[in-house]
Amino acid sequence: MIKINNKQIGKNFPPYIIAELSANHGGSIERAKSAIRIAKRSGANAIKIQTYTPETMTIKCDKQDFKIKSGIWNGYNLFDLYKEAYTPYEWHEELFRYAENIGITIFSTPFDETAVELLEYLKTPAYKIASFELLDLPLIKLIAKKNKPIFLSTGMASLAEINDAIEEIRNTGNNQILLFHCISSYPAPTDQSNLNNIVHLANEFNCDVGLSDHSINNIASTVSIGLGAVAFEKHFQVDNNLKSVDSAFSLLPKEFSHFVKNCNNA
Repeated sequence: MIKINNKQIGKNFPPYIIAELSANHGGSIERAKSAIRIAKRSGANAIKIQTYTPETMTIKCDKQDFKIKSGIWNGYNLFDLYKEAYTPYEWHEELFRYAENIGITIFSTPFDETAVELLEYLKTPAYKIASFELLDLPLIKLIAKKNKPIFLSTGMASLAEINDAIEEIRNTGNNQILLFHCISSYPAPTDQSNLNNIVHLANEFNCDVGLSDHSINNIASTVSIGLGAVAFEKHFQVDNNLKSVDSAFSLLPKEFSHFVKNCNNA
């Protein structure tokens, strides 16, 4: 069991629900604030952003190795994708203060040491490790030493790789770990959810497990509660007028409210 801002997370408590903003601010801090406000109104326990810049993620290069060749981001150059999606560092303090003022938890996914430094300055109450970063053991060790709850997405990792990440955290004395079962497909087909993995991960690593749900409905999340899932992350957008790099697998406000109610009812 872990606790974030006095909210306990575990099998004996209501599901902990995180609204993932990601790129759905569309380059507007006011839209980001609106998303935070609507997420709070919808019943989310937390709003999550991502902390990186295009320059800290990749280099500006048009060679084929830096181009996406399938899926909803087909044709994107990696640098341009991150440039369109990122949340500017200079927004972070204002967004953190806004969330705190209206009474919703905010935290982030950092992708390098500079991001961790910024989030520590902002007194983030928790950290999320993205599936793509689960092999970055130096970053995970740095975060673990902050002695705050850590959510680990497992969408691109083997059991051995998950074990290495968990051991890196536990070796620092930090046992505040929650794994997120995750299908790293955008959007994720419901019939590929592989929800039995929630039970397997919980048994294998002796920790609570949640679901980072990239599907476009509520089925996987509500079913997974019966399998022991205790926390959920779902991409969220303010309206359907904005077409962002994440909007194809993001819920609208009414849909997100239904998602929260369904999880709690389940």
